[in-house]
Amino acid sequence: MTAAPRRETLNIRIKPAERGLIDRAAELTGKSRTDFILEATRRAAEDALLDRTLFAVSPAAHAEFLARLDAPPKPNARLKRSLSAVPPWKQK
Repeated sequence: MTAAPRRETLNIRIKPAERGLIDRAAELTGKSRTDFILEATRRAAEDALLDRTLFAVSPAAHAEFLARLDAPPKPNARLKRSLSAVPPWKQK
């Protein structure tokens, strides 16, 4: 039989309007306030860490990557359809 993972408490001070906003959003998503805050905070923490991730590649791989970025896109049906579509802001 394994013990449940230990949880710690995190206390924060928050303005009533911000708490109300969080409570409304949590309710609309069917989550508790705690679960909503943990999910949003975890996502923000992961994004912050991923934004600072360093990829180390060889000079040859880096040159190939840059060449692919600079190369024009290869025509395909989906690209042709997108380029020929009338943008929503120009539709009547």
